[in-house]
Amino acid sequence: MQTHTTASGWQQRLLPFAALLVAMVSVQFGAAFAKELFPALGVQRSTFLRLGLGALLLAPVLKPWRTRLSAREWPLLLGYSAAIGTMNLCFYSALQRIPLGIAVALEFTGPLGLALCLSHRRVDLLWVALAVAGLLLLLPLAPHSQALDHVGVAFALMAAVLWAAYSVLARRIGARHGNDIVGLAMAIAAVLILPVAALQPGPYSITPHLALAALVMALFASAVPFFFELVALRGMPVRVYGTFTSLEPALGTLMGLVVLRELPGAIELAGVTAIVIASVGSAAGSTGN
Repeated sequence: MQTHTTASGWQQRLLPFAALLVAMVSVQFGAAFAKELFPALGVQRSTFLRLGLGALLLAPVLKPWRTRLSAREWPLLLGYSAAIGTMNLCFYSALQRIPLGIAVALEFTGPLGLALCLSHRRVDLLWVALAVAGLLLLLPLAPHSQALDHVGVAFALMAAVLWAAYSVLARRIGARHGNDIVGLAMAIAAVLILPVAALQPGPYSITPHLALAALVMALFASAVPFFFELVALRGMPVRVYGTFTSLEPALGTLMGLVVLRELPGAIELAGVTAIVIASVGSAAGSTGN
């Protein structure tokens, strides 16, 4: 009986970590899958489909129609939705031009920089220096680095700034409405991106195969990770969650290699590693519960 109880206890401890790992793998696979669709759909249409289909897939769970907002909360929701939409558009625009792992690492400097700016611990100066060093190694200015597309790097850095803004807005509106607000915000973000997607140049035709591929992209990029992140957050402290998710750039690099056959050079790998270590160090030393 005691052995069974012990085994059950271990399963309960491991379940949040397994759920978070599934969420992280799903996000990176969804990004890699989206990159494969860019030649057929384009970046703007892929972004719209990711947001729109993602909102539809999450609707039965989040029930956004039940959300009640005051007149003062609507500007906050619109800003939150705009941050989601433009962040995804900038990230996909970067992903079209530079490897997945590097795009994720550059985008990750947004929330990392925000966390370090809000911290008052001396040890975080070390993580700041390491993050800056990693960022410099990933910029096209670094000597002996691969010839990264300047526009792609710029889009990734724009996505980083937007992710930091998204984090602030999410904390403000999430404190009032919880995670349920994400479904409504994603739907609004899709509507905001729709004109850009409609004006995207080039012909296109939605075939059954392409429609299924877009659904798979939205499933792995939005619905699956959201569900498993909720499972993870219910079973682990926020500090542990932040530390674990700091491995996203490394996982993005691995997924880029496996799915897209993208192998960054030694300089780029050193930059990604520096940002991952800085992220883990910052998150591990946070005071969150």
